[in-house]
Amino acid sequence: MHFRILTFIGVKDLDARVSLKKNFEFRRLYTKGKSAVTPFVVVYCRRNGQGCNRLGYTISTKLGKAVVRNRVRRRLREIYRLNAHRLKKGYDIVVVARGRCVDGDYYKMESAFLKACSELGLTIEKETV
Repeated sequence: MHFRILTFIGVKDLDARVSLKKNFEFRRLYTKGKSAVTPFVVVYCRRNGQGCNRLGYTISTKLGKAVVRNRVRRRLREIYRLNAHRLKKGYDIVVVARGRCVDGDYYKMESAFLKACSELGLTIEKETV
C-alpha cells in the first residue's frame, strides 16, 4: 500500500527559518535594534536583509510557571500571525512579554503590540486614493 500525504503548500508562519533561536541573535537585537515599550510588551526590531520577518519571543520565569509562560507565548504568536500582513517584511523582531500579559485582555495585548510596531515604523501605511 502506498500512502500519500497531502500538505498545504505555502510558507509556515513560525518555522525554523523564520524564528530567532540563537542567543547572539537576541543579544544583537537588544544592543543594536530599536525598541518600543508598552504596558504589555517590549518590541525590538532591526533590519535583517532577508525577504521575511524572523520572530523571537522572550517570556521571563518571573511571569509564572511553564503553563503560564506557554499560554503567554501562544497568545503572542497568535497576535503576530493574525497581524503579519500589516507589517513590513525584512526585519528581525523580538517580543518581550511584561507582567500584564499574564492576566491581560487579549485585545489590549493586540493593540499594545500594534502600537509598538507602529512606533518602530514596522506597519504598512495604508494608501488613500
